[in-house]
Amino acid sequence: MTKIKLTKIARAKKFHTFLKLCIYFVLICISYVYLEPILRMISMTLMSTKDVIDPSVDWLPKNPSLSNLKVAGTVLDLKKTLVNSVWFSALLACAQTIVSALTGFALSRYNFKFKKLWIIMIILAFIIPVPLLMIPRLMLFISAQNLLGFNLIGTPIPQILMALLGQGVNSTILILIFYNFFNLIPYSLDEAAMIDGASPWQVFVQIGMKLSVSTVLVVFLFSFVWNWNETYITGTLVRNSIELLPSKLNMFDSAFKTYAAAGRGNAEFRINEAYKMSATLLSITPLLILYGFVQKRFIQGIENTGITGE
Repeated sequence: MTKIKLTKIARAKKFHTFLKLCIYFVLICISYVYLEPILRMISMTLMSTKDVIDPSVDWLPKNPSLSNLKVAGTVLDLKKTLVNSVWFSALLACAQTIVSALTGFALSRYNFKFKKLWIIMIILAFIIPVPLLMIPRLMLFISAQNLLGFNLIGTPIPQILMALLGQGVNSTILILIFYNFFNLIPYSLDEAAMIDGASPWQVFVQIGMKLSVSTVLVVFLFSFVWNWNETYITGTLVRNSIELLPSKLNMFDSAFKTYAAAGRGNAEFRINEAYKMSATLLSITPLLILYGFVQKRFIQGIENTGITGE
């Protein structure tokens, strides 16, 4: 019996080891699918002009150089566009986070007429394609600027107003995240606070927001990244009033041709491709840094404030 049990235990250990290896293999394959474009981008960025046109160079550059980054940074006007993108995306993210928290809390904690209808309308606003919604929004802002007597289109005001009115980029998802989280908080906490004389606003701030620190971080991160990468709404409403890094990246080809025509660059396709990779890497680097920073804070938030039950 002892030998049989030992044999079964040994087989079980071998099976567990095999299963772990299979899981690791699958995870490594999935990781490679996501990491390969970034690694290729970094490799292309570090290549010199000779490496780019050398067919024998694939992954590792023979003569590493930062010249591609310098050219891409100059074409993108990096100092200006980076600062503009950070403050504009952060402003929109803050507005969306606050409005989404207020909306999610109201939908979760209060009963009012047509509550379910409002939730359905919020979801429908997400399902309808953005270009279809953009036409009436554009007409609305044009009518508003004619009424007010000053331009709204071609300024940051329309996109800021959309964020403040719950119509920002993917606001529906952010509202539903808060709505589902606040549903997990026992209503008895609200009742206890109100018995102690707390107002609805104090209940929201002292209970809702203090328990949702991790959720606030997640929502802010999502909103920041989505607003950072948004070019359609920005191009339609904000236009060229603010030079943003992703918008500049979209126009990189024309900007690079202007740069090359002035005798400051080389317009060959493969070299241009290296510059594109460098420009893309510069554009996503702030997001990668933000992800690395928020990931740690997010885990701490879950450990400290993730318990919402009684």
